[in-house]
Amino acid sequence: MDSRRNKIIKIISQEQEEDDELFFLLVPALYASLYEEKHPVHTSSLSGAAKVKEILEGHESWSRVEFRMEPEIFKSIVDYLRRENLLKGMSRVAVEEQLAMFMYMISHNASNQDLQKYFQHSAETIHRKINRIFDLIPTLAQIFIKIPSSLQPHPKIVLNNRCWPYFQNCIGAIDGTHIPITIAEDKATPFRNRKGTLSHNVMVACDFDLNFTFISCGWEGSASDAGVLRSAISKGFHVPEGKFYLVDGGYANTPSFLAPYRGVRYHLSEFRRRRSSNTGYADHRELFNHTHAILRNHIERSIGVLKKRFPILKVGNHYPIESQIKIPAACAVFHDIIRAQSGDEAWLDHQPPLIPPETYVDVPEGDDVNQHHHNEANNGYTLRDQIAMQMWADYNN
Repeated sequence: MDSRRNKIIKIISQEQEEDDELFFLLVPALYASLYEEKHPVHTSSLSGAAKVKEILEGHESWSRVEFRMEPEIFKSIVDYLRRENLLKGMSRVAVEEQLAMFMYMISHNASNQDLQKYFQHSAETIHRKINRIFDLIPTLAQIFIKIPSSLQPHPKIVLNNRCWPYFQNCIGAIDGTHIPITIAEDKATPFRNRKGTLSHNVMVACDFDLNFTFISCGWEGSASDAGVLRSAISKGFHVPEGKFYLVDGGYANTPSFLAPYRGVRYHLSEFRRRRSSNTGYADHRELFNHTHAILRNHIERSIGVLKKRFPILKVGNHYPIESQIKIPAACAVFHDIIRAQSGDEAWLDHQPPLIPPETYVDVPEGDDVNQHHHNEANNGYTLRDQIAMQMWADYNN
């Protein structure tokens, strides 16, 4: 009995000795961690709020580069968001800084870590503020991306003898544009486009003031432009009675979506070469296609300005897929607001790239010729022929 008791006492003593050794090892380490010199993460002499204030009160080129718009337009957007109670300022992050975070992100393809460094806030704060504006995008798109209430013929048509009265019922142009996307490999296949890269196909419509009047994001890169349009129609995209949009050869020709004649000279560069050789139009189809191309060029110009202002649309990013899909709509919203306030665009042609061009993703520029027929195609052919023959008769007279 005594030997067993002594054995237990010995075991307990050994455990106590081991605990004492562990104690003397851990205490100095804990003591050192409590009193070691801390290295703060946010060490900039300017807080995010101070930096935004400095940019908005400095030369307008600063705001153009960092936020892609003039400072007075930026302030106007802030006033609107605050007045409509769409965005609330917090004690540490005012509305100005929240908008600045988002604009800097879509202008520079900035990551959360980039934004932490620039604005001197924690990752969690950046995440919440960026997501708050992402949540606003559908609401802002409904407000700012819409068909004008007045459907009177546009002055660019009325005042142009080449277009009037033939295109008096035309309210704009439609096209698809591919935007790079980053997605998990197991979900990537539908987003792989014919160039072999990953993108989503975004359908946009614009008017003749280069404002976007409709946008549909998120379609897989493998989807055709015509398929995206058909889906948009099934979900409520509506063309007013008697009006039509101009589309390219990737779409079916209908009374609501007028396409050029196939197999006939169409691109503006082809007509420039013909004009330089002093040869006229071969027939009514060439005449129609040339005028169609001049007007439809507005959608190409709108998309060009959009991607030049917001180069994030040319590269992949690592935001969640739900946010990536909203980015083109966000850029279109701010594009329309900037244009409505007469924001300048000429300066975009003289700026060094904010994002290295070597990181741009190669995506398709347009669909191949649409091979699908449409129930309304015959009516579309009739309308197109009527316009083209009237143009041809007047041209020859």
